[in-house]
Amino acid sequence: MKSLPEVQQEFLTGAFGLIVPEAVLVGVACALFLLGLFVPRRLPAILLALAGVAGAAVAAALLGGQEVAAFWQTVEGTPFDPLSVAPFDPTGLAAFVRWLALGAAAVFLLLAWPEVRDGNAADYAACTLIVAAGVSLVGRANDLVSLFLALELVSIPTYVLLYLPVRTRAAHEAALKYFLLSVLSSAVLLFGFSYLYGLTGTTNLGAVVQTLAAAHRQEVSPVALVAAMMAVAGLGFRVTAFPFHWYAPDVYEGAPTGVVAQISFVPKVAGLVALARVLGLLSPPIDDLPFDSVHTLIPLMLWIVAAATMTFGNVLALLQDNLKRLLAYSGIAHGGYMLLGLVVALSLPEARGTVPAQTGLDAVLFYLVAYGLMTVGAFAVLLYLAGPDGKPETVDDLGGLGRSHPVAAGALGVMLFSLIGLPLTAGFVGKFLLFVSAFDAPTVGPMRNMYRVLAAVLAVNAAVGAVYYLRVLGVMYLRQPLQSSDRPRGRPALVAAVVCAAATLVLGVYPKPLAEAARKAVPLADDRPRPTVADVAR
Repeated sequence: MKSLPEVQQEFLTGAFGLIVPEAVLVGVACALFLLGLFVPRRLPAILLALAGVAGAAVAAALLGGQEVAAFWQTVEGTPFDPLSVAPFDPTGLAAFVRWLALGAAAVFLLLAWPEVRDGNAADYAACTLIVAAGVSLVGRANDLVSLFLALELVSIPTYVLLYLPVRTRAAHEAALKYFLLSVLSSAVLLFGFSYLYGLTGTTNLGAVVQTLAAAHRQEVSPVALVAAMMAVAGLGFRVTAFPFHWYAPDVYEGAPTGVVAQISFVPKVAGLVALARVLGLLSPPIDDLPFDSVHTLIPLMLWIVAAATMTFGNVLALLQDNLKRLLAYSGIAHGGYMLLGLVVALSLPEARGTVPAQTGLDAVLFYLVAYGLMTVGAFAVLLYLAGPDGKPETVDDLGGLGRSHPVAAGALGVMLFSLIGLPLTAGFVGKFLLFVSAFDAPTVGPMRNMYRVLAAVLAVNAAVGAVYYLRVLGVMYLRQPLQSSDRPRGRPALVAAVVCAAATLVLGVYPKPLAEAARKAVPLADDRPRPTVADVAR
């Protein structure tokens, strides 16, 4: 039988095989940094970046099953749980997030075409690939160190992206605000991670979760609660959760539209997945969590944060006339919707072995895809319509868009209907799954019916959000065009918008494949027996 050091050594030596697609993305990014010195044109840079995404996708498809099999075989015949030893987790959620990151990278590269300049195109494409690699690594990081490095792999290239396309005073201000607040949030998160390491003596997330869960059966450590609150605060910045959301409207308004499309979606994916990992939602056994509502107040804190986030986002969006600021507050509200799923997931220990219709986390995964399609698609339309004068900038600038640009107006209309949550769109299915997960949560334990109250808060906020989305639709189709239709347009951005709109409709009509993929990505859906090793961290 293998000893613990031997198993750990095998995982470390085989770790590279678990991140080959991400290594392909980073390798192509390095080549692009060099290429930019000699061939500064947009076309070869973006084509090479797209080829890198395709290569990573091929590697992911070829290695997916093999890496999972090797992952389990490493600990076959031993009493060790692989998630308490391995630095990376290739199962379940990891594959889901990897494919999500690759698809998003392809769309973002299309959005780069009309905005980035020739001299910066290679650097822009390279940073986009590194961000995609970082998001994918967040999905499979099973160690505090690898998780933090993956998050920084998302953040640091984003600072560069905010500066590259447009060098105006507003863009510089947006980049500086995002940089300073992001660094502060990373420091808070790292401080919380140091507490987790100090309490458990290990950086492996699986071992951390099991050790804390075992300790909380006896007595809850105040230091563990402080660490959890710091993690929520540090990652709340990326999710734009209240009260860590104040930077978003200013950054969205001043930053280049293509980059705003990225920061509206990518940090939310990274933040929500990282938060789920730190709270133990991705480390089986799922019925024994370190921060459940029976032993801690962490779920109640997230309940308050989720309710406040969706309410503040929607109410303040009602007051906005600037399109980017409106979408910023809209993104804040949708971050609150997705936090609801994490609150529900933390209630699973109260279910006493029963499996609810929705676990909360699978609803979050589905909604992440739906949110990415409708939000990134909306920014793609704005980027396509942007002219030398910077318009459309306000809601009134979209007046008569249905007549002047019917395809763009149709795509934006689909995205707005999905943001509202109307039937036959992905947004409706996502909101419905979140609502069902909250309504189906256990009615026992300290929080009892508070989950259903949160479901009601979601429904009310969805109705409030419909007001400002319908206002935009009314301006597009009920007013006369205010601008000429012959201004320059980036057709790749229109292609991205149409693709997002089509995918939104397809998932609204036939959501089963994505819903099943999200369901299989959560640990509760994996019925493979997994041994528990509470003493692995020793």
